[in-house]
Amino acid sequence: MSSVLLMLLVSTVNAGTLLEKSSLRREARRLSCVRCCGPSEEPVSVASSRSTRMSYDPVYSVLKVQPTIDITILKGEKGDVGEKGITGGAGKAGERGLRGYNGQKGQKGQVGPPGNSCKLHYAAFSVGRRKPLHSSDYFQHVTFDTELVNLYKHFSMFTGKFFCYVPGIYFFNLNVHTWNFKETYLHVMKNNQEVAILYAQPSERSIMQSQSLMLELQEGDEVWVRMFKRERENGIYSEESDIYITFNGHLIKPAIE
Repeated sequence: MSSVLLMLLVSTVNAGTLLEKSSLRREARRLSCVRCCGPSEEPVSVASSRSTRMSYDPVYSVLKVQPTIDITILKGEKGDVGEKGITGGAGKAGERGLRGYNGQKGQKGQVGPPGNSCKLHYAAFSVGRRKPLHSSDYFQHVTFDTELVNLYKHFSMFTGKFFCYVPGIYFFNLNVHTWNFKETYLHVMKNNQEVAILYAQPSERSIMQSQSLMLELQEGDEVWVRMFKRERENGIYSEESDIYITFNGHLIKPAIE
């Protein structure tokens, strides 16, 4: 009986030894270098091979981490203001807005300076001549030496002409005293054109002769009197102490009221 037990113990020890040797051989075979490349290629190291296997093995794969950068931490100081850009094209006109509220009434302004006299709607003159006059030329301009009325100086005593500053309709009147035995022939002139005649034949007695008319004048027109000499002697009479010759005019209706 003891011999049988001894034989079983020996067989058990031998079987364990054989299993251990078989396990060592398999481990040696697993760790031994195995050619995995051709004769012309360099062998791959075990570490590199292991790294390759681990990179493709989902068990050994490493999670990729995406870093996040806070831009506010990296923000620098505020820069200088840049140069003004080119002005863009004008846009389309917008719609008309609503009418605003009426503003408050302003204060009364100061009195303005006097206006220009030539723009006033008034004009009147009356002038006379104290000296007699004989016509010494074919046409002779009649001047006046006495100013009775000359509103705003529209009548020039130097030239003997009325200058129109206010356009409109005017009334004119010419009065003369004839000379004994002499012809009296005068023209009322508008610029360089005769518009009316005052005439008296020679007579033994001197008389007062008159001519009246209305004219429509534009600004810049001139009205004056001239003597017209023909074959006979022509003259008008007056005295230093009295006025026998008068020329009058005034505005009836201005063109613009």
